[in-house]
Amino acid sequence: MQIRDVCIGKGEPLALISGLNVVETPEATVDCALAVQGVAERHGVPVVFKASFDKANRSSRHSFRGPGLDEGMRVLARVRDETGLPILTDVHEPGQAKLIAEVADCLQIPAFLSRQTDLIAACAATGRAINIKKAQFMAPRDIGHAVEKAHSFGAHNVLVTERGVCHGYNDLVVDFRGFAQMRRVAPLCFDATHAVQHPGAGDLASRGDRRNIAPLARAAVAAGVDALFIEVHPDPDRAPCDGLCQLRIEDLDRLLTQVSAISAVVSPEDGVEI
Repeated sequence: MQIRDVCIGKGEPLALISGLNVVETPEATVDCALAVQGVAERHGVPVVFKASFDKANRSSRHSFRGPGLDEGMRVLARVRDETGLPILTDVHEPGQAKLIAEVADCLQIPAFLSRQTDLIAACAATGRAINIKKAQFMAPRDIGHAVEKAHSFGAHNVLVTERGVCHGYNDLVVDFRGFAQMRRVAPLCFDATHAVQHPGAGDLASRGDRRNIAPLARAAVAAGVDALFIEVHPDPDRAPCDGLCQLRIEDLDRLLTQVSAISAVVSPEDGVEI
């Protein structure tokens, strides 16, 4: 599949989807995009910039959600214009898809909405690439139904992103046995950010442990994923949401050194079939 000029899949180099968890000020968002772009270029890794304009599934209605659709699109358009990077952002409602597609190169179906047929249909109708995040309650093979929906509505640039599955209460676990199964239906991205989340475990918020991002990302690349999804922040401890699950730019730099080496050893051409 392809997100503007970034090709993702068998035979293509490991790709990176990275950026802020949520759009902040225009200046902070552009600065983050430039930092991610610089790190990716140093490692020769193709990159797509990601930031959400609205975090619609926060634990509390008082939690920071972002600037909203109109301002969020203005900020992401500025990022696109000033960096030239492809843009990825979430779509929460079918009616948002057309407007978001005027700015974003890839429309992301949030994990909790990955079974929503009308949302998939609306995103497919834009002609943009689609990233379907596999729900935490969904078995690996079941993501094939969501991909089939997208294909049936005319979308052929489809990416699947794994983020772990529910493990009891307030925890997720990543089952690497399902990676090859999912990769048979679409190129596979691994979300190393939300895989370390402890959903709802905090006081009206989710918690997480960023120490597990690098080990899981390294393991995912060894298992043959086509892309990594990693959120970053200049000061994660002060991030407006999910800071415990985000890396600093310098940590991303270090991690890309490691996963690039693993990717080259595992398969320089077409990934791994398990």
